Amino acid sequence: MNPAEFKKKWAKYAGKETSAYQEHFNDLCTLLGQPSPVAADPSGSESFCFQKRVVKDAELFAFDDGGRVAEEPEERGFADVWKRDCFAWEYKGKKKNLEEAYRQLLRYRESLLNPPLLIVCDFDRYIIRTNFTGTVQETYEFTNAQIDEPRNLSVLRAAFSDPYFLKPQRTTAQVTENLAQQIGEVARSLQKRESVELVDAKSRREHSVAQRKNLRIARFLNRIVFCFFAEDTGLLPKNVVTEIFKNGVDDPRHFAEVLEELFRTMAKGGTFGAQKIRHFNGHLFEEATVFELTEDEIGKLAEAGEADWQFIQPSIMGNLFERGLDPDQRAQLGAHYTSEEDIKTLVEPVLMAPLRREWNQLKGELAQSYAIGKASTKERAKLTAFHNKLSTIMVLDPACGSGNFLYVALQLLLDLEKELITFATQLGFRFEPRVSVQQLKAIELNAYAYELAQVSVQIGYLKWRRDNGWPNENEPVLQNLDEFLNEDALLVPHFRSKAKTLREARAVEHVSDDALKFYTERNWPKADVIVSNPPFLGTSRQWDKLGRFYCEELQRSYGDRVPGAADLCCYWFAKAADGLQSKRLRRAGLLATQAIRGGVNREVLNRIKREGDIFFAVSDREWILEGANVHVSMIGFDDGTQKERTLDGQSVSAINSNLTANVNVTAAKKLRRNLNLSFRGTQKSGDFDIREELAHKWLVAPNPHGRPNSDLLRPWLNGSAIVKRMPPRWIIDTGTNLTHDEFALFEAPYLHAACYVKPQREKNKRAHRRLNWWLHAETCSGMREALAGQKRFLATPRISKFRVFIWSDPVVLPDDGIYVFARDDDYFFGLLHSRFHEVWALKLGTRLETRPRYTPTTCFETFPFPEPDKEREEIAAAAKGLNELRENWLNPPEWTLSRTIIFSGSIDGPWSRYVHKPNREGIGTVRYPRIEARDDESAKKLAKRTLTNLYNERPAWLANAHAKLDAAVAAAYGFEPNLSDEAILEKLLALNLERSAAEKSSSSRRKRRTSREKTNEELI
Repeated sequence: MNPAEFKKKWAKYAGKETSAYQEHFNDLCTLLGQPSPVAADPSGSESFCFQKRVVKDAELFAFDDGGRVAEEPEERGFADVWKRDCFAWEYKGKKKNLEEAYRQLLRYRESLLNPPLLIVCDFDRYIIRTNFTGTVQETYEFTNAQIDEPRNLSVLRAAFSDPYFLKPQRTTAQVTENLAQQIGEVARSLQKRESVELVDAKSRREHSVAQRKNLRIARFLNRIVFCFFAEDTGLLPKNVVTEIFKNGVDDPRHFAEVLEELFRTMAKGGTFGAQKIRHFNGHLFEEATVFELTEDEIGKLAEAGEADWQFIQPSIMGNLFERGLDPDQRAQLGAHYTSEEDIKTLVEPVLMAPLRREWNQLKGELAQSYAIGKASTKERAKLTAFHNKLSTIMVLDPACGSGNFLYVALQLLLDLEKELITFATQLGFRFEPRVSVQQLKAIELNAYAYELAQVSVQIGYLKWRRDNGWPNENEPVLQNLDEFLNEDALLVPHFRSKAKTLREARAVEHVSDDALKFYTERNWPKADVIVSNPPFLGTSRQWDKLGRFYCEELQRSYGDRVPGAADLCCYWFAKAADGLQSKRLRRAGLLATQAIRGGVNREVLNRIKREGDIFFAVSDREWILEGANVHVSMIGFDDGTQKERTLDGQSVSAINSNLTANVNVTAAKKLRRNLNLSFRGTQKSGDFDIREELAHKWLVAPNPHGRPNSDLLRPWLNGSAIVKRMPPRWIIDTGTNLTHDEFALFEAPYLHAACYVKPQREKNKRAHRRLNWWLHAETCSGMREALAGQKRFLATPRISKFRVFIWSDPVVLPDDGIYVFARDDDYFFGLLHSRFHEVWALKLGTRLETRPRYTPTTCFETFPFPEPDKEREEIAAAAKGLNELRENWLNPPEWTLSRTIIFSGSIDGPWSRYVHKPNREGIGTVRYPRIEARDDESAKKLAKRTLTNLYNERPAWLANAHAKLDAAVAAAYGFEPNLSDEAILEKLLALNLERSAAEKSSSSRRKRRTSREKTNEELI
């Protein structure tokens, strides 16, 4: 009997309790796959029975000295159903008072050995109450119409087999997490002896051997996990696995032989000792390798086997177990994980929404037939057609990890299929489940994740069927997942395996010729829908993580679709867009770093908008990545077929490529007048920075060539130093073209760099950085030239909660966490620090988690500055006033003093403006004024005075200063002073497009170069 049939039968019953409660309970046992009371307990009273005779109110018993009943009371009663250590169950007729039935159970419970659960039922309503001593009672209540919901079936199943699962504060997530920890301990021990890292493989042979070993370890541990689950869900005989582990502690060698024999039997089916074993197959048992385990490892697995594996949670199982099995992820054990609800946020709108729309329309068409419980053959054909669609839709995850996205997709498809089957049953039709794991496709490079993904979806599928009342009777029990690929999702490696010449053929006798030669683009399997969480890896980390050759091949293959500086996840968007364009794919839903909303990353979304459209997006959502909280964007897109658009939970008319819905600022163009003004600071790539105390010692130290160390020593500024109050740092700055021999003449800086920088650079994969180890990785010659001659420059942190700008002395060297601007006027400072630029930058920039990221190419180079007549001086005065107020707050004269640092400097070095009385060689005395704390007490007070704290508090004087500046800038634009953010963006975008068009027109009108007319001889 399946759930739909059970519901239909008992929905009609309207008789008395006594006439049918035993039949109802027996049907329920059949539905849950449990033995009936008569079958389980032939005695009719020992452990599981109907009409358990009890005495109401146990305190009425009188006991003799031996504990025996001395005198039986006259009043006796009966519990309708009782199962020892599980429940007492009381029935009432339909719509009768179930509270009265509960009160009866309260009177029986002591005589029934105080069962964990007290259950009452009137054939339509079920109320299950926990009865654990010392805990807060929990109640589970549902109706006959809701009995087929997985949660309700799980509760009923637990009542029969594991009532302590319903004890308050115990969850399936906790069960899964605990089991992952236990399996992880064994994995750590085993991998120390057996594992080979795939990343170290250089040749095809090494690659193949490493991959096979990693797969064998993962597959072995996954077989054990599956066997524990199979045993606790009745797919394997009871205790057949746990007994092997218990007995194996004393004889590990025999344990390995016995376990291998069980695996071989499961592969084809047969007998194992006295037990009959079903045919499992499905790739997992194709080979039966068993690694010899230590006594301690076997003992830990035996302990894990004692847990109740039927309550494992498939949606998080893969993620948690991968952390235990994969050495690279072991540090994440115990960390947060992505929940099922988080995954549904993307899978539901991308995969399920169009199916649900179609299903709701079909139900509306069949509503009249449903009401009378009978339908026509034509209507059955409509249901069959929709069922065919459900059972043939293909879902691909091309970065499947441990399979949690695929399992959730499968679960949702199964839930909808169950709804269809129930609906068909009410119409008099019998439909069998057909949705299966073979509708899933996957690509995953990591061997551990690849194996876990398959086990997770197989276990999830079998568990779903069991939890929803469908028997797992088919053989083989496991289905082959031939569309799961253990490969790189982007590139196919090619190896040279055949000699091209006689000389090469002879050479192979001495040197292996199977090394990796080149890559080609990976073709993804055809699918209806893609749902995936591709890897996030910024361009600066790709070289280190993936290798230079791989990155170069990636760009060679995808350079026409993905910009070179794009995040790694952008390649998945490009591939999905290819699938939509070629009609090999209908819909896609992908996660991305928030940086996809701006800069070069956004180019892949611009293409999607050109060729199709975005129908769903969550612009900013917390997510779990490698055990840590991050912020991501979710994006669903297709070929433009779907017309409904949803952004951040709201229905909108369109979604722009920066994941906004109103003013499309992504249409903004770069303006020529803004170019070559903003620069990113130098990237050192090595420990060039030093403490200030050490710098002061070096500044007065001599060198053999007579040049001062101040030629190479400068104060250093990074993003944290702008928004916080950091200890002063200095840096060794070797400029853009200093030679090694020239650097060696600066003794102290050279020795420091040779000791600390050179060893780091020798490991660098870029030849230029490795060979020129004394130069910064990015020396930024353009920035240096632009700042030369400026009396000060403007700086802002690349990533910061607040978009703040500060003035800095040109002698200071900015780090690559800072953007600098080659302007030194207050007017320019005022424009950048106005609300208008801030609103523009927030919208056109990107984010790192919750913190805005400033990107000059989109935030600054597109910003249309005003062209004022009389407001310029007013803006400059307001900006100067704002800066002075801030500086007085940050460094009040009451707590600070000015101290001058004196050392040697050259007129052609970075300190030229501070050099006094240079000699013939151009070397004089530098007098560099510094603001410092007056004393220790003042230093403690100053530590709290930072720009971050200031803008968090935003005192009235600061708000007033900004308001004055904003009013002046608004007047310069000719804008109203209190515009909304949306209005500001609309006006600035219009101004940007107007300026861009004017620049383009001006460029096209430039007079072409003329030449005299050539003579015939010249033409010949």
